[in-house]
Order: sequence, then C-alpha cells, then structure tokens
Amino acid sequence: MDFLKPRYTPMNRRRRIYEGKAKVLYEGPEPGTLIQHFKDDATAFNAQKHEVIDGKGVLNNRISEFVFSHLNDIGVPTHFIRRLNMREQLIREVEIIPLEVVVRNVAAGSLATRLGLEEGTQLPRSIIEFYYKNDALNDPMVSEEHITAFGWATPQEIDDIMALAIRVNDFLSGLFLGVGIRLVDFKIETGRLWEGDMMRIVVADEISPDSCRLWDIKSSDKLDKDRFRKDLGGLIEAYTEVAKRLGIMSENEKVQTGGPRLVQ
Repeated sequence: MDFLKPRYTPMNRRRRIYEGKAKVLYEGPEPGTLIQHFKDDATAFNAQKHEVIDGKGVLNNRISEFVFSHLNDIGVPTHFIRRLNMREQLIREVEIIPLEVVVRNVAAGSLATRLGLEEGTQLPRSIIEFYYKNDALNDPMVSEEHITAFGWATPQEIDDIMALAIRVNDFLSGLFLGVGIRLVDFKIETGRLWEGDMMRIVVADEISPDSCRLWDIKSSDKLDKDRFRKDLGGLIEAYTEVAKRLGIMSENEKVQTGGPRLVQ
C-alpha cells in the first residue's frame, strides 16, 4: 500500500469519523487510514474552560509529528504515518483503548493535590496512572483491577501499555533534557492496530505541549497547557519556544495561523 502519495480530498468533502475537544478524525485516502486534523481549540477542566487560540493546532501538529517520527525511528510502534499539511496528519486507524495513560516524574497537578505534595517535588520513581476515558464522569482514575474487570484491556495488554509508556518516558525525558526542559509528566493514549490476524498495541492520539507538562530547567517557567489552565497567558509563545528548542522551527520563524479550517 502506497502511503507516500495518498490522494488529497478537501476537508469539506471528507467523511467525519469523530470530533474531540482538540482534534477531528476524517476518513483517510486508503483503507485502514484516517486523517487527523488539529484544531485551535484550547480546553481545560473537561471543557468547562474553552477558547480558540489561533495557531495552536499548527504547533501541536508539528511537535507531535516530530515526536512520533522519532518514536517510529527507535522502534516504538505508533499510529503515525506522516504529516500532510500544517494542520493534518495521515495516521493508521486503530481501536482506541478507553484509557488515558499518565506518566509522572515530578509532583504536579492532581497528584500534588491528591497526596499533599509540594509541586515540583521529584518523585522516587516514575509513576504510571490510568484514567478511564469518559467525559461525563470527568475521566476518573482507575486501577488495573477495574481495567481487567470491565474488559477495557487484558492483563497482557496492560503490560504492553506500561512497557510502551516507560519507553516513551525514557525517550521524551532525554529529548527535552537536551534542550533545557524538564519533563514533569505526560499523557498518552494507546490503541489496537490490527494487521491481518495480528494485533499489537501502539501509541496513538498526540504528544505535544497539550498533553505534557514541560518546565524550563533553569527558570521553571511553564511551557505547556498549564499556561491556559492557570490563566498565565503566552500559550502560543510557550509552544513556539518548545518547537524552536527542538529545532522544528527556526529562531526567526513565525507561527503560520492559516491552513485548512473546519467546515461547520
């Protein structure tokens, strides 16, 4: 199957498969593919807080492409095939496992609140948490017992998911450390990729400042979505700084805010 030259169909003529808070999935050009469109919407607290921030989708698309390409290169299986344009990626269609997988290296956010830890405390070791993907329930934290009892994933799949999460954490920690950024925590989603009768668990969704907590090592300035959550301002500037440090954007490059828009 030639993924390199898929035919491009204008967005308003494609079949919309799914729309989430920050992305839309469209039917792909080949069987088993989807097009993932990054919106400019910023949401927090289960979408109770919502704004449209021009250019955010473009930055997340570029940063997520960079991370997923490198994960593919080092043998971490993902759904990512290639970036199509400023706002869209070609991805493999997977059966999403209804879990958010959070890897924490430093106390922050709900962990600090829940356990009374001072934000910024280095954890004794990386901690993996699971949350059930359900907006109506505010994505509650769940245990492996819940996951297997309700059939969201098997014990073997949980092992595979945790192994993937650890590999992603090792890669991201080193990547960001090399550009002066502390990886505090991050969220991934995973899915089942079917290839004939064979199934494997792959990393799906996105990895960007929307789904990671990233702090400048020297100043502890937040370079992630906490700028929106906590009304700190400067979200586009922070995401641009991450892109520039990773070498995705040149020092003088401006964020392009055009590109295909959603047709309502």
